[in-house]
Amino acid sequence: MAQLRVEKLYKIFGPNPQRAMKLANEGKSKEEILDKTGCTLAINDASFGVEKGETFVVMGLSGSGKSTVLRCLNRLWDPTSGDIYLEDVNVAKADSETLRSLRRKKMSMVFQHFGLLPHRTVVDNVAFGLEIQNEPPAKRKEKAYETIKLVGLEGYGDMMTGELSGGMQQRVGLARALCTDPEILLMDEAFSALDPLIRTNMQDELIDLQEKVQKTIIFITHDLDEALKLGDRIAIMKDGAIVQIGTPEEILTDPADDYVASFVQNVDRSKVITASTLMFDHPQRVVSPREGVKVAIRRMRKMGISSLCVTDGKKQFKGFVHIDDAVKLEKKNEDHTLEPIVQSEVSTTSPDTPVVDLLPLVMSSNMPIAVIDDSHRLLGIVMRSSVIAEITGEESGIPVPAQEGETGAAGEDRKSGDQTVEGSTND
Repeated sequence: MAQLRVEKLYKIFGPNPQRAMKLANEGKSKEEILDKTGCTLAINDASFGVEKGETFVVMGLSGSGKSTVLRCLNRLWDPTSGDIYLEDVNVAKADSETLRSLRRKKMSMVFQHFGLLPHRTVVDNVAFGLEIQNEPPAKRKEKAYETIKLVGLEGYGDMMTGELSGGMQQRVGLARALCTDPEILLMDEAFSALDPLIRTNMQDELIDLQEKVQKTIIFITHDLDEALKLGDRIAIMKDGAIVQIGTPEEILTDPADDYVASFVQNVDRSKVITASTLMFDHPQRVVSPREGVKVAIRRMRKMGISSLCVTDGKKQFKGFVHIDDAVKLEKKNEDHTLEPIVQSEVSTTSPDTPVVDLLPLVMSSNMPIAVIDDSHRLLGIVMRSSVIAEITGEESGIPVPAQEGETGAAGEDRKSGDQTVEGSTND
């Protein structure tokens, strides 16, 4: 079950929210509702779930309702209708005491414009949440200094916040949110007030920090590149409604409608699409050492390819065998095991590697790329033609040089892994 669940959430600003919600349920547009009722439909029937440890990005243009969603999650604004469950607690219907406890211990917020206390030092700003919780001064200072170090501000604890740059001030805001050890971080356009270079650096640092702290993060942004970089999943909003939820790759490769497609049309896909999307797992392209050289040769000839992956009984990747080496070994009529001809010095990659980083691997070898997990288990293979076609565009008309066991981009279906091979292998 999701750590945070939002079900049928509405937020309507104006004199007659119930009438406006009725019109929304009848399918009236945001403009029609404003015209008929004088009400603004800020959130329209939004539902989603966020898993523990996930970075969930809500993005959209100005006025789409994304920041309103965030402010409803911790009840800075009361929803007009709907439910917000933090585990088994319905935040939308929580009493003031429960809500106060949730804000102090379960949720923290990082604001766009920092929201720091200018008359306090860095360490006192960071410790502010613990002060509200009535923690002893020595304990909160100790925790604050630990958190300052975590966000890369070691040595700045006794400075005033006004003496820091914008990026450093935002780190103070992040440290303050982390210092109370919340389960969920709410980040509202947290980096949009920063200069582009500092913003990029902060995005990188947030990714690194998330690997250490593993918090559940709900991040609001209007910047698609930022959403694609940070989000495990992305919810795209328009006129208060969520129009699509998906991983960055799902958003790019399968946009829900023309509105989403217009968002992603100019994105550099090579930095987002990963090996897991391009790879295919074809059982017939794999051989184990115990099957021997004759089986390997027969399998390659039957499939019209010139190399096979070699795995052991636990599917751990050992390397590739090439048809030429297999034929030479068979002619010796001595030892028909595959071990002597396994090429182990070959390119491997993780399923999360972006296409832009796969290109130098495929161009430096005539073998496919083996995609492996942390235990060195074979997940699939990526062909050179798939990588080049993704970068250049499949209909670019640019010839794709063939790799071992493939006939070029036109001969391979990347979704199924099937190939149309005419004649013999590419020897």
